[in-house]
Amino acid sequence: MGFCNVYGYVPPLGTKPELGELYTHKRQIMGGQGFKRNKGKTPVINARSKGKRGPADSGPSRGANKRPRGGNDDEAADPSDGVVLLSTVDESKIDAANAAAAAVAAAEDAEEDVTVQPASKEKRVIVVLEEACLETVKSKSGKFELLNCDDHLALHAKLNRDPKHSRPDIAHQCLLTLLDSPLNKAGMLTVYLRSAAGVLIEISPHIRIPRTYKRFAGLMVQLLHDLRIRAAQGSKTLLKVIKNPVEIHLPANARKFGTSHQGTLVDVYEFVNHLPDEPVVFAFGAMAQGKLNPPYVESYLSFSKYPLSGSYALGRLLGAFEKKWGIV
Repeated sequence: MGFCNVYGYVPPLGTKPELGELYTHKRQIMGGQGFKRNKGKTPVINARSKGKRGPADSGPSRGANKRPRGGNDDEAADPSDGVVLLSTVDESKIDAANAAAAAVAAAEDAEEDVTVQPASKEKRVIVVLEEACLETVKSKSGKFELLNCDDHLALHAKLNRDPKHSRPDIAHQCLLTLLDSPLNKAGMLTVYLRSAAGVLIEISPHIRIPRTYKRFAGLMVQLLHDLRIRAAQGSKTLLKVIKNPVEIHLPANARKFGTSHQGTLVDVYEFVNHLPDEPVVFAFGAMAQGKLNPPYVESYLSFSKYPLSGSYALGRLLGAFEKKWGIV
C-alpha cells in the first residue's frame, strides 16, 4: 500500500505506478503543472496548464487537491521555476530566439550612467574615433556577429582580406577609456565614432559601455541593425547613427587636431595648458594599422616619441585636460 507525502501519492516499493498516478505525481512536483501527450514527438511540458489533467489522468488521485506549502489557491505557478521546456521547434526558430535573447542582453548592458554632469558648452573636448572596424557578418548558425580577426579567420581568407584590419576591440578599449574618465563624468567630453564603412555614431556621455568585448560586440550588432540603442530603463537614447559628415556636428570655431606617430611631437600637458578654454576637437584612429586622414583636421600631433596605443594616447590627453581644469 502506498502513502501520501507533500508531493502527493507515492506507490509502494516494488510496484509500477499507474499512468494516472504518475501524471498526478509529476504535476504536484512541478507546482500544479501537468504533462501533455504529443504523439510521435518529444513530450512537451504544458507550462500554463493551470491544474489541467493529462490525457491519461481520468480520475482524481489521492493528494491531487493538496495545497502546496506556503502558497494559496490564487497563486499561479511560475513556468520558469524548475521547468524545462522541450519541443520540436525547428532550428531557424531557435536561432531567432537566440538572437532575440542576445539583443535583450545587449540592451540591458547599455545602462545609463546617472553620475555624469550636464554638458559644458564652454569647456569641452570633442573626440572623434575614426576608421573603427564595425562590420556585421552572418555566421553558419544564422546569427549576426561583429567581424573580428579571432573568430572569422576562414571568412577573411575566403574574401581575401587582411585580418589585421578587423579589430573592433580597439574601438571598445578607446570607448572604455573615454567614457570612464573623470572628464566625461564632469560633462566636458563629447564622443563620435565613425566606422571604416562611413557609419557615423553619436555616443551619449551617459552610456555605460559593457565591460567585456562579447557584450560590446552584441551591442554594436544591435546598433547597426536598429540604428539606435535606448536605455534599458527609460527612453533616453544612448547610441544612435547620425548623418554624415561629422563636420556638421562640430563647433564651427573649434580647433581640430589629428593624432599620429608621424605628427609634431609635443608635451601634451604643456600643449593643453596653452589652449583657450573653448571647445577643441581631436581625431584618433581606432584601427590597428593605417594613416589617419580626415578632411577636417588642421594639423597632426604626437604625444610621445614612441608608438602608443589609441587607448593610452587618449588617457594622456584626457589627463592633461583634467589637470588643467582641476577635475579630480
